[in-house]
Amino acid sequence: MKPERLEAALGHVFGRQDLLRQALTHRSFGVPNNERLEFLGDSVLNCVVAAALHGRFPALREGELSRLRASLVRQETLAGIARQLDLGGFLRLGEGELKSGGAQRPSILADAVEALIGAIYLDAGFDPARAVVERLCEPAMAAIDPAAPGKDPKTALQEILQGRHLPLPRYSLLATRGEAHAQEFEMECVVQELGIRSTGVGGSRRIAEQQAAQRAIAAIKQ
Repeated sequence: MKPERLEAALGHVFGRQDLLRQALTHRSFGVPNNERLEFLGDSVLNCVVAAALHGRFPALREGELSRLRASLVRQETLAGIARQLDLGGFLRLGEGELKSGGAQRPSILADAVEALIGAIYLDAGFDPARAVVERLCEPAMAAIDPAAPGKDPKTALQEILQGRHLPLPRYSLLATRGEAHAQEFEMECVVQELGIRSTGVGGSRRIAEQQAAQRAIAAIKQ
């Protein structure tokens, strides 16, 4: 895929294309790869998410904010962002990783998102990197219930629907991909009474269901 599509999805055009190439290069492909950029991007990501949560939820305590930040920067959430960007199609992987489905492996996708954030920081500075992080994380931010920051998305969605006297959501398996040692599951969450259908992908059915529930909450709040 052409990198211009990824830049458009990110909302950032790289002045240094070498940084973009490096961010998309897995260690299995060669050197330079994205490991150092991932280290940098992880720090930028945590800083931006912490600042956004601090500003958005002034009544929450430190422990609650920390739990929310952990949920937003965890592998499953970042891998979901990567899939929305179709990032797997842009990655440069070694032959072994390509054959084993590395382009859709959650750990590789999540690392690449962090590497892209680090690359944007080096390319243009903190403010553009912050803008990209805030845009990518907004759907997950919108799904947060400040009254129940420690609850997982499935529990939070169930309580929202019960509060409206609506039936519980239905979850179904849409697809299973990859080999046995690196399978990924695509689950659908349906809230029929509200006309909402959302999907999630993860390394287990539980993780995929949680992501689908998170997206359903975001749709309800919109």
